[in-house]
Amino acid sequence: MNKLDDNNLEMLRLIIEWEPKLAMLPEEVISTRRNSQNRTIKQILGHMVDSASNNTHRIVHLQYQKSPLIFPDYANLGNNDRWIAIQNYQHENWNDLIQLWKYSNLHIVHVMNHVSPEKLNHEWISALNEKVTLESMMMDYLRHFKLHLSEIEELIHQQ
Repeated sequence: MNKLDDNNLEMLRLIIEWEPKLAMLPEEVISTRRNSQNRTIKQILGHMVDSASNNTHRIVHLQYQKSPLIFPDYANLGNNDRWIAIQNYQHENWNDLIQLWKYSNLHIVHVMNHVSPEKLNHEWISALNEKVTLESMMMDYLRHFKLHLSEIEELIHQQ
């Protein structure tokens, strides 16, 4: 087993662990408590859906387009909050949002499990003008995923 396999297994474990936790949260907790970025749990989960979607597209594009790839970078330009607002995650049905989060992330794990090894060094150029390899982007996805789960955990326990 390699580090990408370990990464993907950890993602699957977290999805299985968190789905029932999320489903049990009361409306007051998911809709009113806010993190340091002024996001509710519903908005954080929506942002995680957006991350899965954007990163899935990057993974696909990086396997057939010329490297380095210039690909829209919604996160580093502050557009992620626009995405959250435009999609109105705050008023999304909670159970639907959980399922969207779950299946978006199960799908990105599936896609990552099937990346062509010879494409792992392909690069995209971020909005910060940094070159990021496909492999490092996939490895970093788990860190990002855990970061937002820890934010949710903090909000759950907030008094």
